[in-house]
Amino acid sequence: MVGFPPEVTQRLVSTPEQMAAAWVGGPPDERAIVIAPYDARWPELFAEQAEVIGRAVPGWIAIEHVGSTAVPGLAAKPIIDIDLIVPDSGDEAAYLPGLERAGFRLVLREPEWHQHRMLTRDEPAVNLHVFGVGAAEHLRHLIFRDWLRAHPRDRERYERAKRALATRTAAAPRDYNLAKNPIIDEIYARAFAAVEGR
Repeated sequence: MVGFPPEVTQRLVSTPEQMAAAWVGGPPDERAIVIAPYDARWPELFAEQAEVIGRAVPGWIAIEHVGSTAVPGLAAKPIIDIDLIVPDSGDEAAYLPGLERAGFRLVLREPEWHQHRMLTRDEPAVNLHVFGVGAAEHLRHLIFRDWLRAHPRDRERYERAKRALATRTAAAPRDYNLAKNPIIDEIYARAFAAVEGR
């Protein structure tokens, strides 16, 4: 069975210096991590925001609901994660003005990490990740989402880990995402092994 290419199976990690430089206007204020029970309205919120994004960005390639709110039954931070795929995420002039007019603001620019850009909005709460066509991290998002949708035991493991880590990092919420890496890598390993027939 054909497996995934190395750029998908191997995590690309930014250096601390790159991460510090990536924030537009400085890092955001730290807020406590809140893990909410799954909300059946999350897919509806995604659909509404996808329509807004699609109108704002001419020539978009794909708009995907990713992250924990895209997995039915999974508790999550109540923030809708969306991947927007455009021809070239480094070409901000092609999409940023329209998204800003639609109420999004650019908060993260990572040219060394898949040319990733992240925009946010507060109402409803959305993290919008912009990638170019074929970006490995976007493919990883889809693999992770689809694996959790199809594998309840890993979905439950991930939820337990998130709840424990949210409590453990309560005094330093910025550490939460880094603390999730071991369980995320463990789940990816099973997903990749299944595709490769191992």
